Amino acid sequence: MVKPQGSPTAVLVAVDLVILTLREARLHALLIQRGIEPHSGRLALPGGFLKHPEEDLLDAAHRKLAEEASLGSEHPHLELLSVYGTPGRDPRGRVLSVAYLAIAPRLPEPTAGKNATQAYWVPVEEALSDHVRLAFDHRQILLDGVERARDKLERTALATAFCGSTFTISDLQEVYEAVWGVQLDPRNFYRKVQSVPGFIVPAGPIRKAESGRPARLFRPGPQVVLRPPMTRPNPTDKEPT
Repeated sequence: MVKPQGSPTAVLVAVDLVILTLREARLHALLIQRGIEPHSGRLALPGGFLKHPEEDLLDAAHRKLAEEASLGSEHPHLELLSVYGTPGRDPRGRVLSVAYLAIAPRLPEPTAGKNATQAYWVPVEEALSDHVRLAFDHRQILLDGVERARDKLERTALATAFCGSTFTISDLQEVYEAVWGVQLDPRNFYRKVQSVPGFIVPAGPIRKAESGRPARLFRPGPQVVLRPPMTRPNPTDKEPT
């Protein structure tokens, strides 16, 4: 039977997740080991096809967060990253992937979901290295997600999404250093953070330290867009003191 001209092309729709967190002061991404073809045994981003034709894309993203990262009742930062639909990206046919960026603090050990044999937290620099071959175009999706996070740390309060409900300025500095891959001068960082109205606000009691001065606790403030921005230094430049 000849397909009528102008009839729609059959497209499969999937949701893929770039899930980022800090572990031992390093930026990590969640990767799964595929247990089915195509690319069986290869590492990939968590995700999958819509469960049924009526499933909302955002609902599918939350479902995969619960299945792959044990994030059910929690509410991580979740935003649309991009849509990937290059012909040939998936050997199963024309597949459109809607990618989301998820960020949350202190995420637990992952549990492999359906069609995966293992799930791992992998340091981002390792996941993007030449010796790791991610399935499909997931390397590009992960690269885009990491760069989105790096960029938004300059202009928005996204860094607080990596922290708990309360945190110290040292905790916040650890986020910037891990995501940007640079070292920052503590005094200069403190001045920059305090110069942005509404970025963070005091959160009551002081955290007792085992040694040194006790640290003040803060929580996210009402300001979403940072003015002035927290400018990302060039990794080759020395942070001014």
